[in-house]
Amino acid sequence: MADMRAFRDAVTGWAAGGPGGPASELAERVGVRTVVLLEGPSDLAAVETLAARRGRDLAAEGVCVVSMGGAMSIARYAELLGPPGLGLRLAGLCDENEQCFYDRGLERARAPHRDFFVCVSDLEDELIRALGTARVEEAVRAEGDLRAWQTFLRQPAQHGRPRQQQLRRFLGTKKGRKIRYGHLLVEALDPSLTPAPLDDLLASL
Repeated sequence: MADMRAFRDAVTGWAAGGPGGPASELAERVGVRTVVLLEGPSDLAAVETLAARRGRDLAAEGVCVVSMGGAMSIARYAELLGPPGLGLRLAGLCDENEQCFYDRGLERARAPHRDFFVCVSDLEDELIRALGTARVEEAVRAEGDLRAWQTFLRQPAQHGRPRQQQLRRFLGTKKGRKIRYGHLLVEALDPSLTPAPLDDLLASL
């Protein structure tokens, strides 16, 4: 696990303009075979939580889950890790309105699209729809965020908006909240209700 984290850190540094040698050496030493490219850390939390719930040790399987810091980074990561670079298998999730960045980036890197799965809005939206708004509000209360949630609902911009949209927006209003709930909402899921993009991604790995 520590070696896989070191590889992930080396990849992040490489994508930011650092040397590629450490990532290349670690990929071989750790036995990395697949890299899962995700837009942000909340997606990473959700994917790793679901894998753990299903009894899978992704690191032991040679799978590294990477948060790219935004959809527009896909071309850079695909170039470094896919066919032009380390030649690793690539997989991932993307939001529907960001799919064009993935399509162009993967095509430029000559990387297959088959193991990339699309969320309608984003993964948080998929999880809220799968759980239902009442269950998500229960999680908000259990986490001690009820007062913040009630304050948020009193904002004029939230009046009249569907509850699902309000919850999705609330999760993104404080740094770290999306990451925390990415884990919590997956933990709360009935296994049979796992959103299709997330379920399909895990099945592909």
